[in-house]
Amino acid sequence: MASADLLLHPVRLRIVKAFLGDRALTTSQLAAELDDVPAGSLYRHVARLTKAGVLQVVAERRVRGAVERTYTLRLYAAQIQPGEARAMTLDEHAHAFTAYIAGLLADFDRYIASAPADPVGDGASYRVAGMWLTDEEFASLVRDVREVFQPRLANAPGKGRRRRMLYTVTLPDPRVTG
Repeated sequence: MASADLLLHPVRLRIVKAFLGDRALTTSQLAAELDDVPAGSLYRHVARLTKAGVLQVVAERRVRGAVERTYTLRLYAAQIQPGEARAMTLDEHAHAFTAYIAGLLADFDRYIASAPADPVGDGASYRVAGMWLTDEEFASLVRDVREVFQPRLANAPGKGRRRRMLYTVTLPDPRVTG
């Protein structure tokens, strides 16, 4: 199964996002977080992601005669690789982007439904900006952003820390050039 097909299923995308932030979860913990997903479906999707190498088992223990596994995310395997992205058709890119945006919308809906949601106090934001950049300036911007975020991606959960999801979209304006 191509990584795009594997990763862009709505339930599998939610499972992958649950592990972001260097988390280790059992299927029971995952089921508690994704409580609207039927258990059988959740277990099937976890098995598929594990078989594909996106999730890996890092611990096992016996619980009432069953084996409880703890999983972590293999981040590299949880991404559409550059070669696959280059080989995708425009329709496939449109499908992938739609799945990405649908996941973002669903995450926002779940956040708003949480009690009490406080978008300003919680630091939730959404913005759009227009920048005039050459290809070289854009590449430099991407490197700068990566340099700022990379050390923070290694932060472990801890007192006072709240997991925050960062979504980015960069699109060239097809009609405006300098």
